Amino acid sequence: MGAYVLRRLLLMIPTLLGIMIINFALVQFVPGGPVEQVLAQLEGGGDVFEGIAGGGSELATGAETSGYAGARGLPPEFIAELERQFGFDKPPLERFLNMMWDYMRFDFGESYFRSISVVDLVLEKMPVSITLGLWSTLIAYLISIPLGIRKAVRDGSRFDTWTSGIVIVAYAIPGFLFAILLLVMFAGGSYFQIFPLRGLTSDNFDQLSPLAKVGDYIWHITLPVVASTISAFAGLTLLTKNSFLEEIRKQYVTTAKAKGLRESQVLYGHVFRNAMLIVISGFPALFVSVFFGGSLIIETIFSLDGLGRLGFEAAVSRDYPVMFGTLFTFSLIGLVMGLITDLTYIWVDPRIDFESRET
Repeated sequence: MGAYVLRRLLLMIPTLLGIMIINFALVQFVPGGPVEQVLAQLEGGGDVFEGIAGGGSELATGAETSGYAGARGLPPEFIAELERQFGFDKPPLERFLNMMWDYMRFDFGESYFRSISVVDLVLEKMPVSITLGLWSTLIAYLISIPLGIRKAVRDGSRFDTWTSGIVIVAYAIPGFLFAILLLVMFAGGSYFQIFPLRGLTSDNFDQLSPLAKVGDYIWHITLPVVASTISAFAGLTLLTKNSFLEEIRKQYVTTAKAKGLRESQVLYGHVFRNAMLIVISGFPALFVSVFFGGSLIIETIFSLDGLGRLGFEAAVSRDYPVMFGTLFTFSLIGLVMGLITDLTYIWVDPRIDFESRET
């Protein structure tokens, strides 16, 4: 097993390198870099993309010599200094190699526009994303697995029918629409004022007792976590049911029952470890999607300042250290989660042996 883990860890290096090369190359062709962002702000605070789209007839000599659409009347020396500060005075290959050398030492640099290191910025936003990702994934599994098993055991019953209706409706409702519905219903919209409208904690959080802090935290995260969980819970329930249903219909289950084993012994002693493999395989994708992908809309609706909004704002402002630093970190987390999934396979079913697979 140790050799397999070592191979997986070594494979992470070319995978990460490939991800960074592709995204770095794509960025080179995207208009409106950080230099143009600064120039657009200096020239009146307009959107940098307006200068790219038009207005070229009014460009002054500085713009013509620099090649920046927003450099109206600015001296070339100033533009050259901006390029030097952002590191664009070097060729792309040199910039990429320098960036990867820093990332190998987990030095992600400093944000272009916030005067704070990328690591500190990510750590500052991390509590929101951890709250959404961890609790949403945990609750989805705690609800979906028992419910999916129950539906499989009672397949075709009234319980299976009406729970399937609820699951299908939950799966069909977009997360952002359900979040808005929760706000309208329970956060001071047209009905009830039960939960807060925004934020992760109250303004007086530091003055609260430890027990009151826990209650305040739960009070604030309830609606965002429910909105993040709804679609994940629905899909995972159906996946669990179908997986268990397939295993229940196999011959070894009939044989185990014929030997006089109780239904619970058959279900949790034999079926569980086989059926759970496909459920466990979806854990990294579910966690990463909730943790990183689906958090932007939920964070925006509930006014939470997390990694989703950080990534979006970094992309809009072309804050490359934040963009590539978070991309590197999140890709590494995703790869590590894949390895953890394989290790969990062995924990659920010790018969699995990755060492015997051909590489």
